[in-house]
Formats: sequence, C-alpha cells, structure tokens
Amino acid sequence: MSIMTINDEILTAANTLANQGIKPTVARIKTKLTQPVPLPTIISVLKTWQHDPNFIQPRSTINQDSASKHKDDLTNTISLAITKALIPLQEEISALKKEIQQLKSQLNK
Repeated sequence: MSIMTINDEILTAANTLANQGIKPTVARIKTKLTQPVPLPTIISVLKTWQHDPNFIQPRSTINQDSASKHKDDLTNTISLAITKALIPLQEEISALKKEIQQLKSQLNK
C-alpha cells in the first residue's frame, strides 16, 4: 500500500466530493482530511485542482492492487498446471510400485 502525500489526500477528497456532485471547498476538504493541514496548503492545492473522477486513492495503490490480483491469478494458474502435470507421474509411480511388489513376490517364491 502506498503512503498518501497531503496533496494526494486533498486531491482525493476534492475528487470524492466532486464525484458526489458536491463542490469542493476549503471547509469541506478540511473535514475529510486525516491530519491537520494549514489552510494555505489546502487553498494552494485546490487552486490547481482539476477534477479527475478516477483519482480517489493514490495511483500507485491502484496499480499495486492490480499487480497483486495479477500475481494471485498467475500463482493459481501455475499451481493448477503443476498439479495437472503431476497426476500422470503419480499414477506411473503407483504402477511401478505395484510391479516392484509383484517382482519381489515372484523372487520370494
């Protein structure tokens, strides 16, 4: 998980409010923040803010979530392929063990 900068947190709050149809204001943004931020910082970020409906969490977190899901899918695919490849080998080993037992029985007679 990525650590959010205060600017990211302000932008996220602004985009979340805008996505809800609420105009982001300094006061509304201030109530959404997880830590105290000086008003000039909020004002500065809001002056340059452009609404991006998809920026409601840090971008690197989105990419990490996607990469994590892809990694899980890949791991499951590989595990399934290994399991399928082992089945015939396990069957052959069982057959060979039976043949060995039969040969031992024949030698002991």
